[in-house]
Amino acid sequence: MRTIGIADTMFARIDLGRLAEQTIKENSDSIKVIRCTVPGIKDLPVASKKLLEEQACDLVIAIGMPGKMPIDKQCAHEASLGLIQAQLMANRHILEIFIHEDEAKDDNELKQISINRAVKHSLNAVDMLLHPENLRKKAGTGQRQGKENAEPIEI
Repeated sequence: MRTIGIADTMFARIDLGRLAEQTIKENSDSIKVIRCTVPGIKDLPVASKKLLEEQACDLVIAIGMPGKMPIDKQCAHEASLGLIQAQLMANRHILEIFIHEDEAKDDNELKQISINRAVKHSLNAVDMLLHPENLRKKAGTGQRQGKENAEPIEI
């Protein structure tokens, strides 16, 4: 049985970890999910690395919702760098799902972006572990998580 870890934060305004877990369970009965919730976005790298190393997860989804202020953007960038470093150290993937509060004009749009991004990345995680050929079929097709897909450019 394969295992996906989910690291999420209390700082987020939507329970995206629950949504990711639900999406994975609805789309695969052969993947176990282990969830770890931490206070804030800068706690995600160590939580993700611990899920990979101590819980033997095959892949981790790291979910956070940075705020609107410049310091929040800086913290998100630092967390992102930490997630990249954790991936390289563990030699396993950590899918970063950050939804920035200023991506949306209001809470309803923020909710829609969040749901779209969390669900699509959770499905990507399932495909990465069980059906990598599904990702290959989508190469160069302008797939987006959170917003409308971009138009592919044919060569």
